[in-house]
Amino acid sequence: MRTKKTTLAAALAAAAALTLSACGSETGPADKPVADVSTATSDKAATVLHQPFTKPDLVLTDTHGKKFDLRERTRGKPTLIYFGYTNCPDVCPLTMSNIALAKRALPKADQDELQVVFVTTDPERDTPSSLGSWLKAQDPTFVGLTGEFPAIQAGARQIGIGIDPPKVEKDGTVTSMHGAQVVAFSPRTDKGYVLYGEDTTADDYTKDLPKLITGATP
Repeated sequence: MRTKKTTLAAALAAAAALTLSACGSETGPADKPVADVSTATSDKAATVLHQPFTKPDLVLTDTHGKKFDLRERTRGKPTLIYFGYTNCPDVCPLTMSNIALAKRALPKADQDELQVVFVTTDPERDTPSSLGSWLKAQDPTFVGLTGEFPAIQAGARQIGIGIDPPKVEKDGTVTSMHGAQVVAFSPRTDKGYVLYGEDTTADDYTKDLPKLITGATP
């Protein structure tokens, strides 16, 4: 798997550029940019969006095979949303691991309040069962969602994340390309007001999560 970062001209909010990542199979190419998201220059891991995103209108299937209405189930709660897939060899598991480590550093009450939602970009392979097993190894409280790809793609676009359908290469490997940003939603407004890129570390999340829990700006 190769990861290539490409800077794109963004047409959203501040019309700035964001470095993107794409995931593929271990030997498959992943060299196509797939998303634009507004951002601002900062020496911090967090990028505060000048025009916050509305939470995606997504009704998908959770890891227990039950319907999950994203807006309804996370209303009024600090929420992190990430689009990725379980067969990703690097970026996706690292991102979720970093969040899990930071979450464990929170007081128990704050851990219970924080919602971390992982939406698969590869629903054909990420069944509720396989998605649940993968997330359990990260944090058993993480919410995993799967469903029809067009619905997932449309939901990702609502928060500026571009994803492409998984592609089977000639050698049989699978490439799934998606924006690798984590979007944090405020419990006060339910708006996505903070963005994190793939280079965000566990220490970065550890420092910021206490503020995100309250809806404050990191």
